[in-house]
Amino acid sequence: MAMNDSVNILNSAYLAVEYIDSFLPDNPLQQPFKNAWNYMLDNYTKFQIATWGSLIVHEVSYFLLCVPGFIFQFIPYMQKYKIQQDKPETWEKQWKCFKTLLFNHFFIQLPLICGTYYFTEYFNIPYGWEEMPRWYILVAQCFGCAVIEDAWHYFLHRLLHHKRIYKYIHKVHHEFVSPFGMQAEYAHPLETLILGTGFFIGIVVFCNHVVLLWAWVICRLMETIDVHSGYDVPLNPLHLVPFYAGARFHDFHHMNFIGNYASTFTWWDRLFGTDSQFIAYQEKEKKKQCITKK
Repeated sequence: MAMNDSVNILNSAYLAVEYIDSFLPDNPLQQPFKNAWNYMLDNYTKFQIATWGSLIVHEVSYFLLCVPGFIFQFIPYMQKYKIQQDKPETWEKQWKCFKTLLFNHFFIQLPLICGTYYFTEYFNIPYGWEEMPRWYILVAQCFGCAVIEDAWHYFLHRLLHHKRIYKYIHKVHHEFVSPFGMQAEYAHPLETLILGTGFFIGIVVFCNHVVLLWAWVICRLMETIDVHSGYDVPLNPLHLVPFYAGARFHDFHHMNFIGNYASTFTWWDRLFGTDSQFIAYQEKEKKKQCITKK
């Protein structure tokens, strides 16, 4: 009975969104996107699209999303939004980070990306424009992927902080006490594999078109670069996502090497009390601000 009620609720929600979508104006970018997508299908093989297309989407998205945070360090006005103002970025750290990223991207992640084509073939994942899901389905799928990845990340990330294994793997990521956007994927190769597995679980569960692979890549990079940015910028649209953790939440983890283990949402840390030190820290900061204003 409960299952039937849940299905009815989901069907009703789907119909409601579909009804609202029918009143929305046509997206002016839809036709150019359709033309570009069909051009890609006509001129490249599925292997090329799945492999090199996925690599390009990852690399272009990653470094473009890092640009705002990189520019912020040169803008005095933006320094008031920097969380750890006493720890500015340095060229030495950023160059070291960049070199490690290139190694991880091309020697760890690229071999994994090469399996994308075989995944789509095995599960008969379509590439065509006509089979592409509507935008609201894609948004819901990406949210579902984020929920799954967040759960995986919380428990495995917390395990990597265990005193017996921390220094061998996860310590690499914590070389930077004050994180910056480009550092989001700066990690030991084993950590890239261990925590990266959570990214693929949602794909296995939800993927019904190759476009979800790329949409989820962009969403995941947007989130992880934001929480590692080191800046708590107001009017951040990601803060509209329910239970979104944000930069301050994860920055505290880098400052103290404990607590706030989840990647995207706050509920796992709240449930297990691993955000208690962060909450206490926030209370102290609020008191300091009140005293300063007085």
